[in-house]
Amino acid sequence: MAEKEFTLQIVSPDRVFYEGPVSFVELSTSEGDIGVYAGHIPMTNILRPGILHIVEAGSGSDKYAAVHDGFIEILPDSMTVLAEIAEWPDEIDLNRANEAKIRAERRLSEQNNNMDVSRAEFALRKALTRIELAEKYK
Repeated sequence: MAEKEFTLQIVSPDRVFYEGPVSFVELSTSEGDIGVYAGHIPMTNILRPGILHIVEAGSGSDKYAAVHDGFIEILPDSMTVLAEIAEWPDEIDLNRANEAKIRAERRLSEQNNNMDVSRAEFALRKALTRIELAEKYK
C-alpha cells in the first residue's frame, strides 16, 4: 500500500525553515498535542512552544525541531506552520538555554508586582523545549 503524503511548510520570520512531502507531523497547540496525517480535516490553531516531530514521506526518516509560538493551518493535502522561532537541534546552544531556564525560574520565584508572569512562563517553556530537543536529538 502506498504511503499517503502531504506537503509541510514551516516558515519563520527569517527563513523558510522546512518544505517538503511528509507522512506525519506532531506538534503542540493551544488545544494540546496533535498528530496530522494526509487527509486531515481543515483547521487552524495556535502553535505553542514544543518539539515538532516530522516523518518524511518516502524515506520515513524522523526529524525534530523546536518551534515557539505562531499559527498552523491544516488542509487535507498541506500544512503550514508560521512560527516565531524554528530551530534544529544542532542550532541550539545548550549552555545558553540552561542559563535562560535559570533566569526564568528566578523571575517566577521572585513574584514581584512589576513582573509579567506570562512572559516569564513563556521564557521558561522556550528554554525547557530547547533543552529537551538538544539533549534528546543532537
